[in-house]
Amino acid sequence: MARRQAITPANRHALYEQHRYSAAIRSGDLLFVSGQVGSRVDGSPEPDFERQVQQAFDNLANVLKAAGCSFDDVVDVTTFHTDPANQIGTVMAVREKVIGDPPYPNWTAVGVTWLAGFDFEIKVIARIPDGA
Repeated sequence: MARRQAITPANRHALYEQHRYSAAIRSGDLLFVSGQVGSRVDGSPEPDFERQVQQAFDNLANVLKAAGCSFDDVVDVTTFHTDPANQIGTVMAVREKVIGDPPYPNWTAVGVTWLAGFDFEIKVIARIPDGA
């Protein structure tokens, strides 16, 4: 059985230390990325919603890169939204800039009431490319 390995991105934000979790865990050829939010370096939320979503995707990109992956390697996405009906348009606009061409990863969006001061969170599972 493959042993889990913590993945630590460059320029990590303070939330990993504050809440004692790994940005991602590699197990075999799979990467399980913890929920990424639009946090500034100090762990505080980006107040502008569109920038918060973009920052969450940027934080996710940094974690993927640290594991030798990109968005092309993502197979499963789960997003969490505090006001899905009003936020989905903004999220989809940012997503269009980040996620490449088909085939797209599968995606589940979940409405929630609390994200520790944030309004959007994204977590993924990726397959790590050979040699990474």
